[in-house]
Order: sequence, then structure tokens, then C-alpha cells
Amino acid sequence: MATMTIRCNDADKIAAAEVAEYYGFDLSSVTRAFWKQMARTKKIPLDLGYEEPNEESLKSIQEAREILANGNAEQTFNSGRSLLDAARL
Repeated sequence: MATMTIRCNDADKIAAAEVAEYYGFDLSSVTRAFWKQMARTKKIPLDLGYEEPNEESLKSIQEAREILANGNAEQTFNSGRSLLDAARL
């Protein structure tokens, strides 16, 4: 069995450990799984793509920015439930 040492900054390690813990793993288990998947698939299992918002999302983002800038929201909601209830029309 080999032992590895990985250098990274503390903030990245803490953030990664929190994600691993959320899924019930520790960083060592995640690292081993990463290597096993690389060996099994002969690929690096990383998504390096940058997801850009589609046209509908860009329009919604712009609309929300205008509402916030102008302070002219027609209706406000104090919970997600009240928003969903209003959307039922």
C-alpha cells in the first residue's frame, strides 16, 4: 500500500472536507475513489467546463437586477411557500 502527501491551501482542504463529510466520506476515501475511478475509466473524472446561463436565465437575471435597482417589485414574498402559492394563479 502506498502513502501520499497532498499539498493544498488550508481553505481548500477545509471546504473539500465539508463536502466529503456531507456525503458521509472523509478526504482519504474520496481521494481513493477518485483514483479508482481514473483507473477504471481511463479518464480524469473532473468537469472542467464553465456553465454559462442560457438566454432565458440571462433575461431573468437582467430583470431581477432592474427590479432591485429600481426598487419597484410589484409584489414581495416572505417565504418560498407564499411565492409558490402566488405562482399557481
